[in-house]
Amino acid sequence: MHDFSSYLSPYSWRYGSLAMRELWSERSRRLLWRRIWCALARVQSGFGLVTPAQVAELESRADDIDIERSLEIEAELRHDLMAEVRAFAERCPTAGGIIHLGATSMDIEDNADAVRMGSALDIVAEKLAALLGLFAERIDAWADTPVMAFTHLQPAEPTTLGYRFASWAQDVLGDYRAILRTRAELRGKGFKGAVGTAASYVELLGEARVEAFERAMSEALGIRFFPIATQTYPRRQDYEVVSVLAGIGASLHKFAFDLRVLQSPPIGELSEPFGSKQVGSSAMPFKRNPINAEKIDSLARALSVLPQVAWQNAAQSLLERTLDDSANRRSMLPEAFLACDEILETARKLAEGMVVDGEAIRRTLDAYSPFAATERIMMAAAKAGADRQDCHERLREHALAAWTEVRAGRPNPLSKRIVDDPFFIGYLGAGTVLRLMGDGAYAGTAPARARAMAVEIRQAIAGQEIAPHGPELPLKNGKGA
Repeated sequence: MHDFSSYLSPYSWRYGSLAMRELWSERSRRLLWRRIWCALARVQSGFGLVTPAQVAELESRADDIDIERSLEIEAELRHDLMAEVRAFAERCPTAGGIIHLGATSMDIEDNADAVRMGSALDIVAEKLAALLGLFAERIDAWADTPVMAFTHLQPAEPTTLGYRFASWAQDVLGDYRAILRTRAELRGKGFKGAVGTAASYVELLGEARVEAFERAMSEALGIRFFPIATQTYPRRQDYEVVSVLAGIGASLHKFAFDLRVLQSPPIGELSEPFGSKQVGSSAMPFKRNPINAEKIDSLARALSVLPQVAWQNAAQSLLERTLDDSANRRSMLPEAFLACDEILETARKLAEGMVVDGEAIRRTLDAYSPFAATERIMMAAAKAGADRQDCHERLREHALAAWTEVRAGRPNPLSKRIVDDPFFIGYLGAGTVLRLMGDGAYAGTAPARARAMAVEIRQAIAGQEIAPHGPELPLKNGKGA
């Protein structure tokens, strides 16, 4: 239960899934530190630096987290990681003295961050795959459903609803592939000491054994390490991770923004699900606001600026390290993942519960698709021998007159005006004119391309194994926690 008497971040209770919140919780962070200390001691035991009994004692007390006690110690030390070392050591009378042996703080913190980001990326990838699967279903269901396309927010030519979904899905598929690449390339700092030279480990192990030691730590933690690091891993990695999350935000911002436009009453073709007891407005009971799409756009807007913070951290990390990234990383990394997680959860709800209004789609097509047929009429008449410029001018006059009627809320008279025009009948005949105008909803290759995108999506998500919880750290007897 949350204590709402002081400030809580909305990400603590309102946004993000429970799994993502738990992953970025303070308890999870400290538990991960302890598991890394256990792994460090276990590997060092293999090199004769600590005893198996000390390792066993550490592992037996690793889950015994007391954050209040750690904070009491931190109030004196002004160092959160060393406070956790002391709190852990208090519970380990035999092994307390060997905790953190040879390590600097960032040997623990940066490797913990890399492990935690890996697990978070796995969650994101899993949710992206699920969302893409829903998009593929919608593409197939509506591949042939004609809708009016808009350019410059003006009616243009027909497309299909499935093709529109394919356009959104293609961006999300690119995000999915980017997440998988980023996950595969993720690395920890390794165990290289205060400035990255591994001098402390050379003192403990001898230079000849340092490479084998770090390789054993990599295997123990289930992550690869950067070959070169200073006191920290390169902060460019944070920039790359946060940027790919912001990319997901960009793709789904467009999806949600388009839905908001299409849900507006003048169009009204699509809408997000609306609960039977849901309230749209405190003042206007009739309102059916697109609150989920608006939430996606709001969170995506906040997410979009976080890569700039990560960029500054990467660009301004002077020499072997400065501490001016530390405070902002405490919120930047978890909030980037939590915002992305909430965006994905909400997009899934929208894709699952999307309401399609067939009558509104037909109404929009009836009003505007005849205009799209004018180019086909012009090409056919010119091919039959008419002057292209005369065709264009006549069609322009007919279209302007038809626009006046449409804007007045009356049926589009364009087809009738062209059929009644002796100029076009003389070159094409009434039957051809009617056929060309009647095909105003023709959408070219859109249905086939949409279905091909659905196939590509299914192939992409079937070709990857997604670990939903990331690598587990060895904790007890060489087994996962």
